[in-house]
Amino acid sequence: MPGMLYLCATPIGNLGDMTPRVVETLRSVDMIAAEDTRNSIKLLNHFEIKTSMTSYHEYNKVEKADFLIGQMQQGRNVALITDAGTPAVSDPGEVLVRKCQEAGIPVTSLPGPAACITALTLSGLPTRRFCFEGFLPSDKKEKAQILGELQEESRTIILYEAPHHLVRTLGELYGALGNRRITLCRELTKKFETILPTTIMEALVLYEKEEPRGEYVLVVEGKSLLQKKEEEQAAWQTMTVEEHMAYYEEGGMDEKSAMKQVAKDRGVPKREIYQYLLSK
Repeated sequence: MPGMLYLCATPIGNLGDMTPRVVETLRSVDMIAAEDTRNSIKLLNHFEIKTSMTSYHEYNKVEKADFLIGQMQQGRNVALITDAGTPAVSDPGEVLVRKCQEAGIPVTSLPGPAACITALTLSGLPTRRFCFEGFLPSDKKEKAQILGELQEESRTIILYEAPHHLVRTLGELYGALGNRRITLCRELTKKFETILPTTIMEALVLYEKEEPRGEYVLVVEGKSLLQKKEEEQAAWQTMTVEEHMAYYEEGGMDEKSAMKQVAKDRGVPKREIYQYLLSK
């Protein structure tokens, strides 16, 4: 029988958030795969966990995943931990999970802290619908594409950012999204936890004067439906009625349906569009 992979969430700051189930699992498995063994040894020592560790991180995730799968195929149980929070969330753990599934090795998750969810609940922004982007990519072309997609995103947006890139990222968000509401969360669950509800521009001004410290979670307001509607109406006003009609007719609408939609877009009675077209 193969062993099992346990995804073990660890504290994002406060050690009191470590669950008894995770402690017990880390003590009982045959091996712990850790993002940074130098970091994780402090956690294991605190909870008197003596299980041996091996490194598993972004730069060895493929070859080390194969090694760990080999261990589990021999019947050994492996726990995966990250430096802080839940493995496989903005983390190379997703590669190991996928490879385990392909190899028929069972995987289970021991829930616990996650910075993105903690920040969302503290943000004061809508929580019913949200999207998680993690860290924006370093590649300029890829980043521009994602920012372009986020311009139309109506859900609350969650991002991670390091302190030395914070000002640059705030500037890019302002350029792409405008001056939306944003909540900046840092040092979550720690002594100096800071939750700052503000706007993107106000945050940019603040951190151009004040050096950012600590890892940040940025929770950004999505584009409101009202704002979308206003922008669409503004766009229609730049078109003539004939161009507006052609837009829908070329898309396959019959004349009557196109006329109805044009009137709706422009916020006028259908009769007005009909009479305008008759006069031409």
